Amino acid sequence: GWDTYTESKGYLIEAQTAFEDVNPEEFDGLIIPGGRAPEYIRLNENVPRIVAHFFEANKPVGAICHASLVLTTVRKYMEGRELTAYIACKPDVEAAGATYIENHLHVQGNLVSGHAWPDLPGFMREFINQLNQNK
Repeated sequence: GWDTYTESKGYLIEAQTAFEDVNPEEFDGLIIPGGRAPEYIRLNENVPRIVAHFFEANKPVGAICHASLVLTTVRKYMEGRELTAYIACKPDVEAAGATYIENHLHVQGNLVSGHAWPDLPGFMREFINQLNQNK
């Protein structure tokens, strides 16, 4: 078929804080998970403000799978960057001015990117390394 992946019902978790109430200065890093959520959360007007803070402050940013769709909301910080993502996101990554790297894991500066969920062990190792370096 045409499906590039399959999904199954996960857990419904109620958010404790609305995007509009997030103060990114209170956080040491940002992980943007993949899956379907990035398609929708990138439409929230507060998401670019939150994401931009981590690039401006040079704090670690982790993006895996479809998370690159959220990064496209901060094109200013994507231009000239290299990152990996789920292959279906390649056109979005390139439209944001970044170079798509066909790898399971890629680290450039404060940005740790992973291709898909099987890459989580290496992705998390690199993200935690970034957090430890920023202490």
